[in-house]
Amino acid sequence: MTGQVSFDSHARSVLAAAVEYVNRLTAGYSGGAAYAVPADERQAVADALTAIGHPPKSVPADDARRLVQLAARMRIVFEAADAGDLDTAATEINALLLDTNARPQLDRGKDRPWSLHFHGPDEQLANGWAAGCAAGLALAVGSDLAGRLGVCDAPNCDRVFVDVSKNGQRRFCSPQCQSRVKAAAHRARQATT
Repeated sequence: MTGQVSFDSHARSVLAAAVEYVNRLTAGYSGGAAYAVPADERQAVADALTAIGHPPKSVPADDARRLVQLAARMRIVFEAADAGDLDTAATEINALLLDTNARPQLDRGKDRPWSLHFHGPDEQLANGWAAGCAAGLALAVGSDLAGRLGVCDAPNCDRVFVDVSKNGQRRFCSPQCQSRVKAAAHRARQATT
C-alpha cells in the first residue's frame, strides 16, 4: 500500500479509542514493564477518552466495567490481525457487532459534511463506544487496511496500535519502544566489537 491511509475522521476516532481502551484497560506489558489494569476503572476509561479528545463528565461504574470487557475482546482482534489471522479477527468483530447492536447512521456536525457513524441501541456511554469501536475495527479488517492493526514488536510490550504511516511498516506502539529496541541493538553491537 502506498500513499496516506484513508480512514475517514470518524473511523480514525473510533480506532484511536479502540487502541486507548486496549492499551489502558488490558493487563500485559508496556514499555518493558508489567502493566496491570488500574484499580479505578472509571478513571482509566475517563483517561482513555481524554487521550482521544473526548473528556467525559463522569463515567458510570457499569459503563467502565463493560468497556474493560470490550477492551479484552478488542485485544483479540488486534492480536489476530497482527498475526495475519483475519478469520479469528473477523469472527470476533462479527460477534462484537452483534453484541453491541451497532447501527449505522449518517451524522453531520456543525460545519462538517455528512459522514457515516455507528451508534449503539441507546445513548449509554459504553454502548456508543462499543458499537463505534466494533464498527471501526470492522472497517479496517474488512478492507485492505487489516494489516494496519498491530501489536508492539518491542520485548516486554504488548500494547497495540493502528499504523497510519504512508509505508505501512510501523512495528512499535510508541517512539519510546522503538528507541528501546534500537538502543539495545546498538549496545549488543558494541559488546561484540
